[in-house]
Amino acid sequence: MPVTVSENAARRLLVLDDDPTGSQCVAQVDVAFDLDPAIPAEVLAEPGSTCFVLTNTRALEEAEAVSLNRSLVAGVLADSVARQGLHVVSRSDSTLRGHVIAEPLAIADELAAHDVEVDAILLVPAMLEAGRFTEGDVHYAVVDGEPRRVEDTDFARDATFGFSHSDLREFLEERSGGAIRAADVLSIGLDDIRTGGVRRVHEILAGARGRRWVVVNATEYSDMEVVAEAVAHLEADGRTLITRCGPSFVRPLAKQSGAEVVGPDSIAIPEGRLDHGLVVVGSHVGLTTTQLRAVQERGTLVEVELHVPSLLDERREQHLADVAGQVRETLRREDCVVYTSRDLVSTDDPSESLAIARSVSDAVVDVVRRVRTVRPAWVVAKGGITSHEVAANGLRIRRARVEGQFWPGQVSLFSAQEAPEEVMGMPYVVFPGNVGGEQALADVVDRLTAAVAAR
Repeated sequence: MPVTVSENAARRLLVLDDDPTGSQCVAQVDVAFDLDPAIPAEVLAEPGSTCFVLTNTRALEEAEAVSLNRSLVAGVLADSVARQGLHVVSRSDSTLRGHVIAEPLAIADELAAHDVEVDAILLVPAMLEAGRFTEGDVHYAVVDGEPRRVEDTDFARDATFGFSHSDLREFLEERSGGAIRAADVLSIGLDDIRTGGVRRVHEILAGARGRRWVVVNATEYSDMEVVAEAVAHLEADGRTLITRCGPSFVRPLAKQSGAEVVGPDSIAIPEGRLDHGLVVVGSHVGLTTTQLRAVQERGTLVEVELHVPSLLDERREQHLADVAGQVRETLRREDCVVYTSRDLVSTDDPSESLAIARSVSDAVVDVVRRVRTVRPAWVVAKGGITSHEVAANGLRIRRARVEGQFWPGQVSLFSAQEAPEEVMGMPYVVFPGNVGGEQALADVVDRLTAAVAAR
């Protein structure tokens, strides 16, 4: 079902995304890889527009995340046009990880500094395509085909953002250290949505004042569409709400419905590019290694390995030059995959391990920067952090357009809209590390090569 957008949509949607992959449920919206607030301000000059800004704040300390959220909101509010009808979304993980309390409050604080008081903060973590939903105020994640309370999954044991409650009211009390009382959190239940409809949801939200937290239950897109409509009515009456959500709720807030699934006939390969593309693999999660192996077994890509030990000593510069030269030459005649060696190099010292990871990530980016001038037909980046670093620092993309996804809610296709001349318009695929089946990466490559053959 193709994406449809309401012609009368007036809301301007600013989405501050704490992870590079959060736009996988929408299409035909802009994404800023650069943190210059002038980019979303320019995009949001158009009524009904949506702009994601990739803040990557899940990887930052809380104080840094708060500061970045405030500076971006302040920059957009400084534009008198972009601030009209503005709804700010703090887009985060559908399994409740991230700065859940601090980031929405930072947004509310900055709005208040511009004389805009927030009435309610909506918590809508559902990501239906990945099996994350909320019912009876309890958030669930489907694991191995079975719905589990999210507290009973590995997500809840995250070293940085772990938690022990799946009831979202209790979760908010836990994560706020008691500053938010579970009893004070409003709830929009499935019966409110499905029996009471927009009128009932509007009634609940109308009672929210003073940054009241509101849990939104949802197991279907139609649930979220009812809530989004009620929000629109309240905003038309001058009320201000902000949202903390997973990827799915952005779609109805942006007045879109359905998924834009891309195939070879809808992937545009600009003229003047090579006939071959590049896959960049940085993620080390087990699924990524399995997917890489499936690509290798098909034998459709020339393999070039970045040898991690060689990146960590005096051999680094020569190794980078050799790899980049090999990739450049390969792309002129065949598709290519460059990947880091699969043996994870780390130490018992967390700081040293982080430095190793950063050094390897920088090397991946450096190779992409050196080869982009040969104009590959397309680039696929495998891994959430890898996809952000490759786009922002390797390809130097400041702004891109989400064209759609390879599967509903999974693996987005971007086209560069503001970037160096040799990158403009190039299809760029953001492929999270822990997403898709065993053959998914190989299937994406097949679809891209078919698009090149058809141009």
